[in-house]
Amino acid sequence: MNNFRLKRRIRALSFYVRQARVVAKALKSPRHPISAHIIPIRRCNLSCDYCNEYDSFSEAVPLAEMLRRVDRLATLGTTIITLSGGEPLLHPQLDEIIRRIRCHGIIATLITNGYFLTPDRIKRLNAVGLDHLQISVDNVLPDEVSKKSLKVLDKKLQWLAQYAEFQVSINCVIGAPVHKPEDAVVVARRARELGLVTTVGIIHDGSGQLQPLSERHREAYEQVVSLGPKSFATFAYYNQFQKNLVCGLPNDWHCHAGSRYLYVCENGLVHYCSQQRGYPGIPLEDYTSEHLEREYDSVKPCAPFCTISCVHQVAMIDQLRENPVEALARFFPPKEPNAPFALPFGVSILAWFFPPETKGMPKGPARTLLAAAAMRILGIR
Repeated sequence: MNNFRLKRRIRALSFYVRQARVVAKALKSPRHPISAHIIPIRRCNLSCDYCNEYDSFSEAVPLAEMLRRVDRLATLGTTIITLSGGEPLLHPQLDEIIRRIRCHGIIATLITNGYFLTPDRIKRLNAVGLDHLQISVDNVLPDEVSKKSLKVLDKKLQWLAQYAEFQVSINCVIGAPVHKPEDAVVVARRARELGLVTTVGIIHDGSGQLQPLSERHREAYEQVVSLGPKSFATFAYYNQFQKNLVCGLPNDWHCHAGSRYLYVCENGLVHYCSQQRGYPGIPLEDYTSEHLEREYDSVKPCAPFCTISCVHQVAMIDQLRENPVEALARFFPPKEPNAPFALPFGVSILAWFFPPETKGMPKGPARTLLAAAAMRILGIR
C-alpha cells in the first residue's frame, strides 16, 4: 500500500507539471487548441433526463479512425484530449485510444457514468496512462432524472479511491430538473471522505444555455463549493463565470470555441461544443490553422449565458495572455477596496513568467531570461 501511495503521489506531481506546461504553452501562443473532446461512441447504457448527448443504438467508432483523429489533434497542437460520449467505457478498444493520446504527450481525461468501473478496469486505465477521470453522481437515490446515484455508485467510488493512480473528480449537477439539490452536498461530503475531488455543474438546456437556479439550488451549490479545497484547480472551475451564472447573470466574454476548444463528434466533425453541434461542422481531417484563426475571432451569440465550463476555462487562459493585469484583477478581486489581489501559488508563478508585454510594461531582461528558462524546463519552444 505504501508503494501504491508513493506511485500515486509521483503521478500527481507529474500531472501538475504537465498541466503547468499546458498553461505555459497557451500563454505563449494562441495558435493551437488547448483542449478537445472526442466521442468514441454515442451510445449510453443510461438515459438521464437532462442529458442530450447520447443514444441507445450507435456502434463504436472503429479504432483505426479514432487513432487518426487523435493523431490529427496532435498535429494541430492540442494539449488536452477528453474522451466522452455517450458512455466511452462501452468502446471495446478504449485503452488503445488512451494509449495513443499519451504517446503524443497529450493529457488524457475521461468522462464516464462509472457503471462499468471495476478494480480490474481501473488498473487497466492506470496501465495506459490515464491522467484524469470525471464521474458524475447526481443524487443519493436514483430517480427519473438520473440513475447516477450514490446508492448505485458508492462502491465504484471506493474502488477509485483504493486503486486509481490518476486524478478523480466527482461531479454533481444542480438545476431546475433536480428534485433534491441537497443531495449534491451529501455526494460531495462522501467524495471528500474518500479523498476525491468534487465539483458541481449547472444544468443547461439543449443549446448550452443557463436554466435559472432557485434559492434552494443556489444554497446547495454554495455548500458544495465550500467543501472543496482552495486550489488553482478549484478556482479554474468556480470562477467568475460560474458565480454570475448561479445568480442568473450573463457573462461578458469572447468564446474561442472552434479554436482553443474543439468538440469532435462520432462522425469526425468539429463543432463549437456539445451543445452547438453543427457549427462549424467541418471534418477534423480538413480542419486547418486557418479554421483555428477564424474561429478564434468569431462571435458566438450563445456566449453570455453559456454554462460549458471547459470552454470558460480555456478562455480564461487567453484573457490572461491578452491582458494580464485586467484579467488578474477580474479573476481575483480584492476583498477590500484598494487591497492587492492575492493569487494562488501556481497562478502567481505562471503569471510572473509568461504574460506578454503590455503597453508601458515591458518584461525587462531578468524576467525575459527567467521566462525563457522556465519555458525550456517545461518543454515549451
